[in-house]
Amino acid sequence: MKAKIALLALAAMLLSPGSVHAQARSDAVKNYPDRPVRMIVPFAAGGPTDVTARLIAQRLSEKLGKQFYVENIAGAGGNTGTGQAARAAPDGYTLLVASTGFIVNASLYAKIPYDPRKDFAPITLAAASPNVLTVHPSVPANSVKELVELINANPGKYGFAGPGTGSTPHLSGELFKLHFNLDLVHVPFTGAAPAITSTIGGHTPIAFTALPPAIAAIKDGKLRALALTSEKRVPSLPDVPTMAEAGVQGHEADTLTSILAPAGTPKEIIDLLYREIAAVVALPDVRERLTSLGFLPIANRPDEFAQRIDVELVKWAKVIRDAKIPQIQ
Repeated sequence: MKAKIALLALAAMLLSPGSVHAQARSDAVKNYPDRPVRMIVPFAAGGPTDVTARLIAQRLSEKLGKQFYVENIAGAGGNTGTGQAARAAPDGYTLLVASTGFIVNASLYAKIPYDPRKDFAPITLAAASPNVLTVHPSVPANSVKELVELINANPGKYGFAGPGTGSTPHLSGELFKLHFNLDLVHVPFTGAAPAITSTIGGHTPIAFTALPPAIAAIKDGKLRALALTSEKRVPSLPDVPTMAEAGVQGHEADTLTSILAPAGTPKEIIDLLYREIAAVVALPDVRERLTSLGFLPIANRPDEFAQRIDVELVKWAKVIRDAKIPQIQ
């Protein structure tokens, strides 16, 4: 009789809601993915984040047998789409493909609909593109040194185009101004493409942008690249020096393309996605494509990416504070 009661108790325990939920969660992780996976890009289609997201999504679909698709949810400097991703179910079926704005906006905006540390589980920093300092070919400066001398000799005359207030290209320009105490005005645009178009047209003779949208104009001679904000030169523009090589130390600034999941996503799914994305980024044709677009393939581990987020949060908060950039309400 006691043995029968014990068996019934064990059966009840095994069939308890908690046990059933745990088993269902285990099965969901084991079978992941068993339906399409949404990758939110919090910007309009066609930008550097979107291009990288689509490249990775295509290969993940091929490798894992289920569709990974990009959904563009633009607005509020990336905050709208990022906020939606933060509120998604932590089951691996909604991912965020973020730029550096994911980090910068924490200091730039008075209020954002997410916490970059608490609301997301880092998967990987897939790739990074340095920012690039360019000028219209008519500008009589062939180096950073000559440009600084030109600006100092003509106070109030020059402005630089950038893709929006608080973007890393804008903050790179502000860092440049602070370093040399330059009288140089930021002219914000709605994205890299109109900023580059303005500089090609000579309306804003100087620009700080991410490299990918500028690389074609640089190669075609429509823009002159003076320096990159990367630690090393990039293969796609081997003759363009880094800021450090141009004599400006401490100006490394990348536009990051990273992939995250809502906080609480099972570690097994995070680890699986990291391995698969790293394998995609390691493919020769993917690396060649990223490099040709001006990206540096990275695909670091989740813990390494988490450390990078912490470093970037502190770094850009300081630049915003020192440059006295007012918070966006």
